[in-house]
Amino acid sequence: MKTHVLRIWCVLVSIIQLNAAEDFQWTKNNPGSFYHGTFPTGFLWGVGSSAYQTEGAWDKDGKGPSIWDAFTHKKGKVFRNETGDSACDGYYKVKADIQLLKELKVNHYLFSISWPRIMPTGIKEQLNEKGIQFYNDTINSLLENNITPIVSLYHWDLPQVLQEKYGGWQNISMINYFNDYANLCFEKFGDRVKHWITFSNPWAVAEKGYETGEHAPGLKLGGCGAYKAAHHIIKTHAKVWHSYNNTWRSEQQGMVGISLTSSWGEPVDPHSQTDRDAAERYIQFHLGWFANPIYRGDYPEVMKNYIGRKSAQQGLGTSRLPTFSVQEKTYIKGTSDFLGIGHFTTHYVIQKSFPFLQVSSYHSDQDSAELVDPKWAAAGPSWLYSVPWGFRRLLNFIKTQYGNPLIYVTENGVSEKVQRAQLCDEWRIEYLKGYINEILKALNDGVNVKGYTAWSLLDKFEWNRGFSERFGFYHVDFKNKNKPRYPKASVDYYKNIISANGFPNPREVENWRKEAMDTCSATHQLLATDSLLTRMEMLTEIVLPTALTLCILTSIVLLIFYLRSHH
Repeated sequence: MKTHVLRIWCVLVSIIQLNAAEDFQWTKNNPGSFYHGTFPTGFLWGVGSSAYQTEGAWDKDGKGPSIWDAFTHKKGKVFRNETGDSACDGYYKVKADIQLLKELKVNHYLFSISWPRIMPTGIKEQLNEKGIQFYNDTINSLLENNITPIVSLYHWDLPQVLQEKYGGWQNISMINYFNDYANLCFEKFGDRVKHWITFSNPWAVAEKGYETGEHAPGLKLGGCGAYKAAHHIIKTHAKVWHSYNNTWRSEQQGMVGISLTSSWGEPVDPHSQTDRDAAERYIQFHLGWFANPIYRGDYPEVMKNYIGRKSAQQGLGTSRLPTFSVQEKTYIKGTSDFLGIGHFTTHYVIQKSFPFLQVSSYHSDQDSAELVDPKWAAAGPSWLYSVPWGFRRLLNFIKTQYGNPLIYVTENGVSEKVQRAQLCDEWRIEYLKGYINEILKALNDGVNVKGYTAWSLLDKFEWNRGFSERFGFYHVDFKNKNKPRYPKASVDYYKNIISANGFPNPREVENWRKEAMDTCSATHQLLATDSLLTRMEMLTEIVLPTALTLCILTSIVLLIFYLRSHH
């Protein structure tokens, strides 16, 4: 009898979960005014980075090549053919950068481990002890300074050997290779690391790496490649979660989650069913693609329907979207102790029917198009508009869609396009103020957010955009061989938010801005002085020796002519 009642209860819970998406109110969008208040006690404040973007030392101390090393070394793949070969020299500046974290007063630091730095060829039979020691030292230094490490196992830098031998995430064998790597990390670092992220923004790995080719490994497998890569990544995530759950959790008492990055899609006309459907497709093709299998056991129905129908129109016998078996669905569902959320911007979304294409793509499968409001603030990049209210909408969507999971915001920030060093980053202050305030509103809505990670600690290598965009709280002078760091105004502002645990009152919050802008003016003078010194160093180290060499060569040539003419 008890078993029978339990089964009925499980069925009812499943039905409630399946219908949870209907609770989201598409027509209810009240951006409202700024809300003054504080976050709950114990709310975690942090900042983040990733290995390839900051470490440099791409071939030092036994590190193997990654797909990003191979990708950036090919001409024409990255803006100005820039690479992350040295990046911020973070490999050599760990202790100095931890001092910056202390200056920011953060509770935690989110960083990634470079798989090829500790496993040069991607396999457990070949380990790099110097790489393992580097991350041991980093973790120990953080803890010594009372900063909690949050570690991402994968922020896009797959060992190049696995790409060449197996085709990377197109191959199911990656599941076991990655699981071996994850277990090594749990073994070596899990006694001190209690927050693990399996994958950071797997959407970009799949779509930009295997659909458009904008990112490493640069493959353009339109219509199939992204779905296949994502399928293997989702199954890999689940296997790693189960490995931790079965082998390490009882001893280490940590948590394993995944970090998904998604923009918010708002219907142009929230009262139009067509626009609401288009907006929901947009969200499901971005966030739901990965979150739905993990929280509800399968791909979103709208993805299965649209891709299946378009595959049939192409005359394909099966859908281009792979399927999970019944056993896989059960195995994958529930494999996340927390959901990491990366979010940067919002778009309006409308219905757009694409003409029949013999070769479809991930983007045409959605039958939607993105629009922006010309009134939205943009710091420089064409893709990143400041639309704070979209963040609250996204967080509430997650609450209703996936049963209000524990959320850590893992990436949120704004960049600028660099023409010159911009230390008085008032637009970043406005962005942080608006977006963090929307998290506070979402908390009042009942969303279960426990921490916030601003993106990012340093200006760094921005993938195919090279160094042309800067997300950092600290400006890095990449022209100086020492890669010095300079605080921007946003450092002081974010520090005040952390100290106050939110936005206590209007007068105090307004003073933060004034203080931050005053401080950055003094830092600008320091930067100008250092830049002048750097140019003088270049003059003495490069220009003068070159000029002297030319003078000597010229003198020798003239002497030869003189001797010949007199001979």
